[in-house]
Amino acid sequence: MSVSFPKNLAPLPPPRCRSLRGAAPCRRPPQPDLLSTPRRLPSHHLLDRPRFLREQTTKMAAALRRPRIRTASRCTAETAHATHRFEVDGFSLHMGLGAGRFIRSAAFTVGGFDWCVRFYPDGLHRADTGDSFCVCLELLSEKAEVRVLYHLRLVHHNGAPWPAFWRNKPTLFTTMEASKNRGLDIFKFIGTSDREASGHIHNDRLVIECDVTVIKEPQVSEVAAISEDLVVPPSDLSVNFGKLLESEEGADVKFIVQGEIFPAHKVIVATRSPVFKAELYGPVGEGNRECITIEDMLAPVFKALLHFIYTDSLPAMEDLGSDDKEMMKHLLVAADRYAMERLKLICEGILCVSLDVETVAIILCLADQHNCRKLKDACIEYINSSDRINEVVASQGYLHLKRACPSVLVDMWEEEKVTKSQKI
Repeated sequence: MSVSFPKNLAPLPPPRCRSLRGAAPCRRPPQPDLLSTPRRLPSHHLLDRPRFLREQTTKMAAALRRPRIRTASRCTAETAHATHRFEVDGFSLHMGLGAGRFIRSAAFTVGGFDWCVRFYPDGLHRADTGDSFCVCLELLSEKAEVRVLYHLRLVHHNGAPWPAFWRNKPTLFTTMEASKNRGLDIFKFIGTSDREASGHIHNDRLVIECDVTVIKEPQVSEVAAISEDLVVPPSDLSVNFGKLLESEEGADVKFIVQGEIFPAHKVIVATRSPVFKAELYGPVGEGNRECITIEDMLAPVFKALLHFIYTDSLPAMEDLGSDDKEMMKHLLVAADRYAMERLKLICEGILCVSLDVETVAIILCLADQHNCRKLKDACIEYINSSDRINEVVASQGYLHLKRACPSVLVDMWEEEKVTKSQKI
């Protein structure tokens, strides 16, 4: 029996399955010739190809863009600092000790390591014997290794330091291997006769000061995640309050000092000073609370006091000259008067580092009257150190000290007596 197929149908290839080999062949519809038939693409692929490329580029850039939140860490170089003062009395008696032989200072600790200052009266080597001497910093801690910055200086008999030597780069001190002898760092001074002529050896006495800064192991810590979209500016609260004081906007109280008027804001002044709070809001201030006269104070001092109340900082001062030092003394009195402890401590700190022979007695009297213990101790130590007592006694301030605060003299002599007994 023959089978005829329509002309548009072609027989399928015989099936590969053995069970179907005897079955009649099937027919399938003709398939279009993909090579000969043109393919019809959507119109936007042909007409809008530049836009398509731009869209793809934008998507890729968004995928590769740096994340908005980044993590960070910080390495902090921590240090420990101290100053050791080594006084060599009877300098000439130590001469002839021999080259390479030395005298150690008392041990002192900085950053967990023990140190001392070595003094070679006749130098380190035989060639140094005679008119030169040598000092060095020594690491005493055993099996230790540390990097330090240090500064050696000689102190003039009037208190002025002379920078003899310093390391502006970290120096490695180690006692891990005794053969390397790196626990020492040597410096040779110029001739002894030159020191005597310059005043650094006075009354057969030499004073050596050594600043030591120990560089500790770096500390690495994680920093909070940083958002690129959020940048917080620094606080400008003090700047805004300073502008408020200058503009006088909303001022509700006036202070009169030496005839000069200073407008201010009650709530701000009272918040910063409990004394002002009592005057403005408490029973002490009953009466006229809108206009207060300040007695026994200079107008520039009160202006600086108001500036600190509003901005928590002192007015700009280029250098601590005589006028600025007087301002610090008056501000200290004002800070004590109005119970502003932070301002009082700031004034104490500035005065501690600006002591001199002419004014130390006046400042000592001021410190005693206003209970400034640290400033008082600094003045007494300044007077008793480096033979300054004769110059202080000859100053005008000493006469005022004797009249106003005679008890301070007892404290000063007792302190000197204790210091001398410790030396003996």
